[in-house]
Amino acid sequence: MYTASDLRKGLKIEIDGEPYVVTDFQFSKPGKGQALYRTRMKNMVTGNAFEKTYRSNDKFKKAPLEERAMQYLYSQGDEYHFMDNQNYEQLSITADQLEDNVNFMVDNMDVHVLLFHGRPIGVTLPNSVVLEVTRADPWAKGDTSGTDTKPVTVETGFALQVPPFVNEGDKIQIDTRTGQYSTRVKE
Repeated sequence: MYTASDLRKGLKIEIDGEPYVVTDFQFSKPGKGQALYRTRMKNMVTGNAFEKTYRSNDKFKKAPLEERAMQYLYSQGDEYHFMDNQNYEQLSITADQLEDNVNFMVDNMDVHVLLFHGRPIGVTLPNSVVLEVTRADPWAKGDTSGTDTKPVTVETGFALQVPPFVNEGDKIQIDTRTGQYSTRVKE
C-alpha cells in the first residue's frame, strides 16, 4: 500500500481496478490543516487523464503490473503480434495501445511488454533503433535557408529530419524516446 506522501512522477497505482501512472505531482502545505498532494494521472489502459487532490492520509494500492521480455513478430491490420521469449506464447496489441512505438518497430525486435492482470497494456522499446532510409530527397547544395537538415522516410514509414549527408539506403540510429536522428550507422 502507498500513502499520498509516496506519490511521485512515474509511480504506478491502482484506482477502482484500473492502473494509473502519475504524470505530474505538486505538494502543498497550507498554514493550517493537512498537507495536500495535487496529482495529474493517466489511465494506462484507456489513456484518459485527470487531475485530483489527495490528503496525506489517503492510501493507494500498488498496480499489479508485470513486464515480460518478448519479441515483436509481425503486424496484421491494426494488430501487432508478440511472442513471449520464455514460453513462446503469442499475444496481440492494438496500434492504439502502442501509440508512437509503431514508428520504430521492425520484425524480430526484442521489446518489453507491460501486462496488467495478464492483459497487455503497453510496450517499452530499446532507447534507440537502427532503421534503413527508404526515401531521401537530394539536398540542394548551396541551400542557405538556414536549415541544415532534410526530410527522410525510414523502413517503418516514419518521417524525420536528418543531416544532408544521409542518403537513401543508409542505416541510421533513431532515439525512440524523442523520434530524432542520432547517428548514421556504418556497416
